[in-house]
Amino acid sequence: MRIDIYRRAEHAGHFSYLAVPEGKLIPEEVVNTDWEPTDRAVDLADGATHLEDFAINNPLGQIKAKGYAITSIKDL
Repeated sequence: MRIDIYRRAEHAGHFSYLAVPEGKLIPEEVVNTDWEPTDRAVDLADGATHLEDFAINNPLGQIKAKGYAITSIKDL
């Protein structure tokens, strides 16, 4: 699967990240925040359990459940 990555600024110079399947729009429940595109067409390996560069755990499970994957607050 290929995904597009967005980010938003958080406290202390950290960023949270949002991953959506390539070409899909950001879901409405998160569109009201200041997400900016950062990476397009990132390869997400089958069975990936973590996106280390973006601090996203269980990306495939999150995408399946919600249509997107997001950085956990505890990882900031």
